Amino acid sequence: MRVPMKVDYGVRALVDLALHQGDGPVPTATIARRQHMPEPYLDQVLAALHRYGFVHSRRGPQGGHMLARDPREINLAMVVETLEGMGALLGCFEYPGECTFSDACAQREVWQTVEAAVMQVLRTTSIGELVERQRRLVPVPVSR
Repeated sequence: MRVPMKVDYGVRALVDLALHQGDGPVPTATIARRQHMPEPYLDQVLAALHRYGFVHSRRGPQGGHMLARDPREINLAMVVETLEGMGALLGCFEYPGECTFSDACAQREVWQTVEAAVMQVLRTTSIGELVERQRRLVPVPVSR
C-alpha cells in the first residue's frame, strides 16, 4: 500500500499548523520550508483543505493559514477522504458482480480484513495525536 503524496503533504501541513497554533497565520512558504515540500503543490493541498473547512486561509502580507478546527477533531480518514477519496483496495469490493471469482475467492476475505484494519487506524488517529507523537520525537521550540 502506498500513501498518496497529496495525503502525506496534507497531513504534514496540518500537523505543522497544529504545532504552531497560536503563532498567527503561517505562510505557505514557511510550511513548505519546514516540511521540505514544493510550495506550489503545497498551495494546492492547502486550498483543498481550506475548501473543506480544515484550514482558514488569509491572503496578503500578513496572510497565511491556520487550523479551522481542533486538531483532535480531525482524523486521518477525514484527510484521506478529502484529498483522495476512499476507494476500496480491490475493485471487487465495490463491484462484486464484475469479478467471476468474487463469491469463491480465498484472498477476498484477507483483503477485506486488511482494509477494515487500515480504516480503523485512520478513523482513530487524529492530527492532535500526531502532534503529540511529533513533540515526543522532536520538541518544537516555543515561539516568542
